[in-house]
Amino acid sequence: MQTIIEVKNLARHFRVGSELIKAIKQIDLSIQQNEFVALMGQSGSGKSTLMNILGCLDTPTDGTYTLNNHQVSELRDNDLAEIRNKEIGFVFQTFNLLPRSTALENVMLPLVYAGISKEEREERALTALDKVGLADRVNHRPNELSGGQRQRVAVARALVNNPSIILADEPTGNLDSATSIEIMALFQDIHKNGNTVITVTHEENIAQYAHRIVRLKDGEVESDERNQNPTL
Repeated sequence: MQTIIEVKNLARHFRVGSELIKAIKQIDLSIQQNEFVALMGQSGSGKSTLMNILGCLDTPTDGTYTLNNHQVSELRDNDLAEIRNKEIGFVFQTFNLLPRSTALENVMLPLVYAGISKEEREERALTALDKVGLADRVNHRPNELSGGQRQRVAVARALVNNPSIILADEPTGNLDSATSIEIMALFQDIHKNGNTVITVTHEENIAQYAHRIVRLKDGEVESDERNQNPTL
């Protein structure tokens, strides 16, 4: 199985005044193609910092990060932005949809940055919205959609570029329990279709949908275990 993510001796330090904050001390981590992984940890564990590095939103202080055979540890901002757009589909807790744009327009947005023609953008966005069960909501704006539907639009947007990984940051944080179950079932379907899914969460019940759970504590990997009985 192909290795999608390879992290070695990863560290991320921040200086706040005269104090050096070691958000990530030293982490080794490999994630294979078509894994469904949950990154867990309480506030201050380093999971958000690790997510930012995995999502090419930040670079490490030390160590290396290889994403789908791209050495991204030392890339400049413009190169990081290009890798993000091609290799990573993001799903955020707050949806991050453009309020005045339709569902279709929101999903098409990453393809605009990728230089895809308008006709192909629309075709691929319609296909992505159909995959998440929103074929009948393509012309609705976010304020015309429920929270669960907004998150489905965000998932469709994450899928539209056929990325190497789907990176979901607290994807159910703003949803009620019933809708959270629907969204996590959607991620399971995405995983079954061959995508690599990484979800970042502090909620144990959400992590249990994943097939592998990596727990962080004080900037280090506390445990890395297979989930023998993932929630179905």
